[in-house]
Amino acid sequence: MDNNALLVQKIEANRILKTPSIKEALLAVDRKDFVLPRYTDYAYLDRPLPIGEGQTISQPSTVVFMLELLQAEKGHKVLDAGSGSGWTTALLSHIVGPRGKVIAMELLPSLKTFGEENFKHAPYENGIFLQGNGAKGVPEEAPFDRILISAGAREIPSALLDQLAEGGKLVLPLQDRRGNLVLVEKRGNNDFHKSYYPGFAFVPFITDRE
Repeated sequence: MDNNALLVQKIEANRILKTPSIKEALLAVDRKDFVLPRYTDYAYLDRPLPIGEGQTISQPSTVVFMLELLQAEKGHKVLDAGSGSGWTTALLSHIVGPRGKVIAMELLPSLKTFGEENFKHAPYENGIFLQGNGAKGVPEEAPFDRILISAGAREIPSALLDQLAEGGKLVLPLQDRRGNLVLVEKRGNNDFHKSYYPGFAFVPFITDRE
């Protein structure tokens, strides 16, 4: 598989990709611009790739599955916690459009720099990169319409639930025996509905470091 369009076509053929705005983002944002130079020959394979510090750029079909659950829309404010390579930040920036905003948070300074530099390949000005603990969110920017976590957490961070707007959605993987992805929908004050989708594997969500 040697180009981005073929990768998107394969994911669509597997019936994972359904939403037109997500497809448009995938076609507009070339995954090759978000991998390490030594992995560019593998950029269009449906597999995760190392980006350093024990972290990865996630498998494309898994990213699409998460974005389909998240259902970000134009004008939304999104928190992309554990932003890593910056690929999901760019995809979300395309989806929410110029009236929207995406805040990318990465704990590890080297990966924050890596993602921010990669993001410059994309023609968007609505993405902001911050270095910090994604599990704590960004209270001064809350509430968020959507929150995406792209690494496995032991539990759903309570601070992120507090920062989710009413009607908002949060998607994250859990490090549990079933490999669950969780969709959290905030339906009212302290009213959270959770849906679980098993069978996924993610690197750990790093929330602190000595």
